[in-house]
Amino acid sequence: MGVLVYALGLGGQNIPTNGDELVYLHIARLTAASEHWLPLASELHAMRNTKPPLLFWQAMVASQWGQDWTLFALRLPSLVYTLLLTALIAFSVHGISQNLKAALTAACAYLCFFCTFRYGRPYLTSAAESFWLDLPMFYALWLSRAHLDVGALKPHSSQIRGKKVTYVPMGAQLFDIKSIAIWILIGISWGLGSAYKSFALIAPAAAAFWCAALLSRPGLDWRVFFKLSIGCSIASVLALAIFALWFVLDPDPGAVWREFVVGENAGKLNDAQGYWHEALYGGGSSLWAQLLAYVENAGLLAFAVLGLAMAGVSAWRRKLSDGQRLVIPAHLWVLLAWLAVWLVVFCIPSQRSARYVIPAMPALAMVLALQWERIGRAWFMATLALVGIALLAFARLAWVEHSLGIATLAQGWLAMGLALAGALAVLAGLSKAAWTRTATLLACMTFYACFNATLAPLDGPQGVFASNPAMPLRGKSIAVPNNFNAQFERFEFLLNRQHEANKFVPFDMAILSEGEAAQGKLGDLLKRFDAVVWASTRADETQAPCLQSERNFGPAFCQLLAQRWTIKGRHKSGEINWGNLWQPQDWLFSREWLLAALPPA
Repeated sequence: MGVLVYALGLGGQNIPTNGDELVYLHIARLTAASEHWLPLASELHAMRNTKPPLLFWQAMVASQWGQDWTLFALRLPSLVYTLLLTALIAFSVHGISQNLKAALTAACAYLCFFCTFRYGRPYLTSAAESFWLDLPMFYALWLSRAHLDVGALKPHSSQIRGKKVTYVPMGAQLFDIKSIAIWILIGISWGLGSAYKSFALIAPAAAAFWCAALLSRPGLDWRVFFKLSIGCSIASVLALAIFALWFVLDPDPGAVWREFVVGENAGKLNDAQGYWHEALYGGGSSLWAQLLAYVENAGLLAFAVLGLAMAGVSAWRRKLSDGQRLVIPAHLWVLLAWLAVWLVVFCIPSQRSARYVIPAMPALAMVLALQWERIGRAWFMATLALVGIALLAFARLAWVEHSLGIATLAQGWLAMGLALAGALAVLAGLSKAAWTRTATLLACMTFYACFNATLAPLDGPQGVFASNPAMPLRGKSIAVPNNFNAQFERFEFLLNRQHEANKFVPFDMAILSEGEAAQGKLGDLLKRFDAVVWASTRADETQAPCLQSERNFGPAFCQLLAQRWTIKGRHKSGEINWGNLWQPQDWLFSREWLLAALPPA
């Protein structure tokens, strides 16, 4: 079910994503059009070398160098990477627990995380970078997969169920003269991950692996410590060398240094308000907010993650009160090191975000699954209540879409039917304890299916500009609204569907809200361009201001070529409040009109 939910709607205009997706797509499209791998190309000021080239090369290959420029083709590699990560999670948990149910629980939990749903499908770096940076950690888990209680066993042998078991410390296995190839492969994996986003990610990846290898072995041998440090250093240098190929291959390495190393990376360590002011009082960028990064990324499973933390604290206190030694298995040391290092490292920069720890979310999914039955039922019931509220909101949204004529009757019933199915899963989990945990995952995944179904009508006839035989748009200059970096790039998918080669020129979307002055600016745009895309700013604005209507008492000075419904991406302060929360038609949807000047009489 999870694979199907993630695949459906992959090419949609409104799937959860990050606004920067369009920036990357803009750079990839222009680089493909240049017919050269490097240098990267962009029309955006100071936004060219924003990410390493591997991300853009992926898009160029996936789209056949721009011949198949569709959101589905561009996002498909991200989905493949996400599903590969999910498979590795299931395989690792099954190897640790020898329990198929736990393995499936881990896979479902990872797909139920909102950060996976949001960043694991769009054309962004999270899925690809997570896969390559995390591969060595899965290798570390594979080395620690045996059912051995590290604190209870002797360093080299013990008896389990009457059989003698030889235990080779993980750190020793990792540095053997015969295993130098392993370090090379680890370095290549880290290098590929950094080539998707940044060389800075080598640091948390290497530190997590180093800590995991040391903590998951019994005792502390300085020789293993030294050899492991040498091995991690070799792999890190190799990874850095792979990233540095960008400077070698790019014909303008100076621009790469200025725009990427200094601007994109070093800039995250500075803050105009002062480092400690941002760390302590920076709101979403503060240390306190970053400490809740895993809870935030979990989304609908946030309460389950909090329950996991409480279960761990309770177990620790219980052991202390009983005077017992807390024994942590090798695989759990690997997972805890994985989680802790990524969190600590990304508390250091002044610019903090929960999405920076996304490469550690597979570890959280695995810990959740392994401790699933130890988490109190109340935490899952809270999760079910949260999912129930979300389902109710989207059922209302589907109803509003149908009433506005955006969704057909069948589309509306499909979305509301999925909401009903999710509600039944919620009720089942709340009514019977034996069903609660399974129902939680089912309800979360059903919510995502409802999410997709609710947004699907906006990719249908009501959400796209229909072709106009009276004025075919091919090779035209079109002015389009823009309120964020490269938002005009979305029209490459809306108005260049058949390689019409239209040229889009952005204008500031703020002029749409200038009242009567907006009409004059619209008239100016119509004179300068072959066509203009204009958007409504009020729910009651049903016609473009240049058409003759009750609001425009003068003669019409434009013609309507096509129109569509869209979702407003950014809202003004106070636009959404408790009074209109149940009326999304007042603030969520807007119309866009494709307009052209009237032909001369």
